[in-house]
Amino acid sequence: MLRRTMAEFDVKAGLQHVLKRIDEVLLQRPKEVAAARPLLVAVSKTKPAEAVIEAYEAGQRDFGENYVQELEEKSRHPDILAKCPDIRWHFIGHMQSNKINKVLSVPNLRMIQTVDSEKLATKLDAAWSKQQPTPEEPLQVLIQINTSGEDVKSGIEAKDAPALYQFIRSNLKHLNLLGIMTIGAYGFDYSNGPNPDFVSLMQVHRAICEAHSLAPDSVLVSMGMSNDFDKAIEMGSTVVRVGSSIFGHRAAKA
Repeated sequence: MLRRTMAEFDVKAGLQHVLKRIDEVLLQRPKEVAAARPLLVAVSKTKPAEAVIEAYEAGQRDFGENYVQELEEKSRHPDILAKCPDIRWHFIGHMQSNKINKVLSVPNLRMIQTVDSEKLATKLDAAWSKQQPTPEEPLQVLIQINTSGEDVKSGIEAKDAPALYQFIRSNLKHLNLLGIMTIGAYGFDYSNGPNPDFVSLMQVHRAICEAHSLAPDSVLVSMGMSNDFDKAIEMGSTVVRVGSSIFGHRAAKA
């Protein structure tokens, strides 16, 4: 069933369209936005293994999953293991403490983008240190910030993010804290001006860089999805998480 469904879509064309759009935005982005070319994370939740493989064979390496069970199953799928040796998995969903060990045992785990408390960070740090064989590198993580203030969204409040950043950097040697992320509210009308969630995240980014004397391009900013990744890049995003624009790209009809 999944095979017939995915036949309606052209994953390679969707990926190429997104990459082309990223190039266009970078050319138009204001020069005062000092940010590196963004990393594209292809969000493959609910998509079959064959779609991941198709994107991988078209050059994509970073993939994001929201659900622990799906990440476990997909990362261990025999076809993905055989055909995608250099795949990099990002966990971008809500992290429950009782699922930590399952996520950390995922083959080719690259990053957890949703750390939102000292408690969760401390548990991740302890669990990563006990992985067997002992990992050579710290676990890459981002702090998730709830910029929209919605109760249904996970994430630490923007005002508390710099303190969490300081806590992780100072105390948790098994975590490599690379930056910050937000999901933000859906359906923002850009005719009303810049997205306030993106504005808020960039303000946190600036505060963290100033407090720790860090170059802006050394702290990742993960914001922007299929419907607004171009707007996010314009404002300084360095990680975009794009799903439907890649995996839901309809093949051209003959």
